[in-house]
Amino acid sequence: MKNTAFDRTLVLIPARMASTRLPGKPLADIAGLPMIVQVAKRAEEAQIGRIIVAVDHQDVFDAVSAAGFDVVMTRADHQSGSDRIFEAVQKADPEAKMEYIVNVQGDLPTIEPEAVRASLRPLQDDPATDIATLTVEITDEHEKTNPNVVKVVGSPLSPTRLKALYFTRATAPHGNGPLYHHIGLYAYRRAALEKFVSLGPSALEKRESLEQLRALEASMRIDVEIVDSVPLGVDTPADLEKARVILSSRAS
Repeated sequence: MKNTAFDRTLVLIPARMASTRLPGKPLADIAGLPMIVQVAKRAEEAQIGRIIVAVDHQDVFDAVSAAGFDVVMTRADHQSGSDRIFEAVQKADPEAKMEYIVNVQGDLPTIEPEAVRASLRPLQDDPATDIATLTVEITDEHEKTNPNVVKVVGSPLSPTRLKALYFTRATAPHGNGPLYHHIGLYAYRRAALEKFVSLGPSALEKRESLEQLRALEASMRIDVEIVDSVPLGVDTPADLEKARVILSSRAS
């Protein structure tokens, strides 16, 4: 069943060919399809809005188009993923009719459609929320001290939602209680995305290398939906093999 906001939602999937650890990543074959097409299929299964893939290379454009998905070409020199997304929004929705913009990273070929749906709920539930994202409670002790695992510090709004106060690579907050692993999938109100990309990089954003801190430093509200599992991000050849095993098993 389609979400009630379907006609007001754009699901944008950025795909960049430049990858030092996995060259040509968007076109890597997974279960017979390019990875970027597998991501688009997961987003389509979520049934929350129109799917558009934002690319910076003609080969990726052609592969996405051949699979039947809408695709727009963007500049290759954007400083951040949100800048690429906003360029794609301007091209796909020049009359600003869309209310919600969901940014699904192009290297999440095994993401569960329910996680994509979950990212939109905070925006629909509270008009004061500017940006929504996802998190998972950390159960692996190693992750709690791993600086590559970004943690969300937030005030509980409900058993499944936090109001974000901070994002950090450090182990935080201190003391007893759960720690949360941030998942970099975002949903924006269109006006919030426009405001966000108009801001220059902030002090804490540069210090932690976390773009979302720019929004918090500008007093924008980010709510965080708690989901069950961290999706597999494909950054290395080993990750790619894991994704192939997962999707091949689903297809069999």
